Amino acid sequence: MKKLISVVTPCYNEEGNVRELYDRIKAVFEKLADKYRYEQIFIDNASKDGTVAELRKLAAADPNVKVILNVRNFGQVRSPAHALMQAHGDAVIGMASDLQDPPELIPQFLARWEEGYKVALGVRASTEESWPMASIRGLYYRLLARVSDVETVHFATGFGLFDREVMDHFRAMNDPYPYFRGILSELGYPIARIPYDQPLRKRGLTSNNFYTLFDLAMLGITTHSKVPLRLATLGGFALSAMSLFVAFAYLVAKLLFWSQFQLGVAPLLIGIFATFSVQLFFLGLLGEYIGAVHTQLARRPLVIEKERINFEEAPVTRLASGSEMKQ
Repeated sequence: MKKLISVVTPCYNEEGNVRELYDRIKAVFEKLADKYRYEQIFIDNASKDGTVAELRKLAAADPNVKVILNVRNFGQVRSPAHALMQAHGDAVIGMASDLQDPPELIPQFLARWEEGYKVALGVRASTEESWPMASIRGLYYRLLARVSDVETVHFATGFGLFDREVMDHFRAMNDPYPYFRGILSELGYPIARIPYDQPLRKRGLTSNNFYTLFDLAMLGITTHSKVPLRLATLGGFALSAMSLFVAFAYLVAKLLFWSQFQLGVAPLLIGIFATFSVQLFFLGLLGEYIGAVHTQLARRPLVIEKERINFEEAPVTRLASGSEMKQ
């Protein structure tokens, strides 16, 4: 029997891209029809343009197209994770719907999968995005590699193939706000890396902004590293030691030069503001960790579905106990 490949593509305001993406994926699997059958799962995160109408047309014309419509926008972490959990192919391929993840790499993913790899990731060898953004991404990946408890894959966006065994572990983790790229590293499966050149978005505007990018960056750090917390502790000790040293030096200087030595207001103000700024920074960092713990304890569902099209089975919902049930 032919193996089933599930292609998962999250959408938000991608009216101009979903049809071309569908056509390109269909063309890839037509060439692989002797070995594989496929399904393409679109999950729409409450788009405000004509994306839903386009998806309905695609689903009406092709039963291989399955569509999940969310009741609201649940963000770029929860919605894709929910869609991945609804895929039950022998392998699952995750890719963005903005055409920056080329579907033509799918045969290479499948070839590495057939070689025995449970995970194959597309890794950006180059990108056409602006130099400042590319530099910031590079700095972040290097920082994450240094502080992370596990080995991470640089310049991997989540575009890749994941074996059913990997997806079963992902479902069992019961994470209400999963950092999927980090989870892949946590699981420890050997990862096949496939380099590719990332093009610019053809149509539409990206939904990413400073907040969403910062959220992903902090999620990657707080989920997989305790180093910032340890730095806060060490920083506190260092500031305490420095304060004691300055206080002792001031006492000695005042005793030796009682009438001539005056500290002045400026150094005091600079020291106070420097200390407060460091404290506020680490309080904010601590707040990120507390927020991550709160998210885990809240156990909210990843998304609430409004409608699903061309699905035969009921959606899978995870319970707080970690078990699953069909809705």
